[in-house]
Amino acid sequence: MSTSPRSELKNTGYEIFIGLLSVVSIVNLVLVYAFVKDPALQQILTVMNVLFSAIFLGDFLYRLKTAPSGIAYFFQHFGWADLLASLPFPQAKILRVFRLVRVTRLLREVGPRAVWRSITRDRAGSALLVLLFMGILVLEFGSLLILRVEQYADGANITTASDALWYTIETISTVGYGDRFPVTNAGRFIGTFIIVVGVGIFGTFTGYLANLFLAPRKGDASSADDKGTDAAAPAETPASVPSDPAQTAPVAPGAAAAATLDDLRELLARSEANLSEVKALLEASAGPGTATA
Repeated sequence: MSTSPRSELKNTGYEIFIGLLSVVSIVNLVLVYAFVKDPALQQILTVMNVLFSAIFLGDFLYRLKTAPSGIAYFFQHFGWADLLASLPFPQAKILRVFRLVRVTRLLREVGPRAVWRSITRDRAGSALLVLLFMGILVLEFGSLLILRVEQYADGANITTASDALWYTIETISTVGYGDRFPVTNAGRFIGTFIIVVGVGIFGTFTGYLANLFLAPRKGDASSADDKGTDAAAPAETPASVPSDPAQTAPVAPGAAAAATLDDLRELLARSEANLSEVKALLEASAGPGTATA
């Protein structure tokens, strides 16, 4: 069975992130050419399309660099479509459909269970990608909505695409300079939603960074586990360690009896030698005329 589609698959969470961005970018194209006629709103969509083009260009370079074969990716796996869709040409942006089709095909081949296991195994990375996607959604649709309800209101100070984008960015980041603010009830409701989402995004992002920099590395964790295992292991009792090397192997009964006889013979030989020395000393001390008993 061929494994080339699987080798093209990157991190599962990353593939889902790119697929969702492809969907949003295609929706933007439909909005620009079919529904949104206001020049200020179209300017917001244009800015977001430039952001998407930068992300997709980075995705193309990443896939080209990490592909098993750059030529095969470019010509056989629609890499040329990824490159053209990333360039600032309105006619080529429809090629982003190829990226969405490829991501869908790859995830289908992996299977939903494997996708879910991969996401839950890398919860921190998946959460970061979710936050990035939510931030992009809030930036685009929050700017569109706040400009739509505020630009023609009496006393409004959010009247251009730049004002709307600036207000959304400073609200998401929880900075809130106060130079731009909604004056209508609908605008304040939208601003409240942006504030709540922004606090959640930046709070979770801060927690992710803290976990990334403060969590122990895998090598340190494994060495700590080894030390803990060694400390928890019960110490050997003195009785379990043999004091004589001869006790490490069983001895046959015949061999034990032969060793005992050899020891007795050696002991008798030593006793006879000692008696002979004592007798010689006694004879020497008694003198030459003394008879030996």
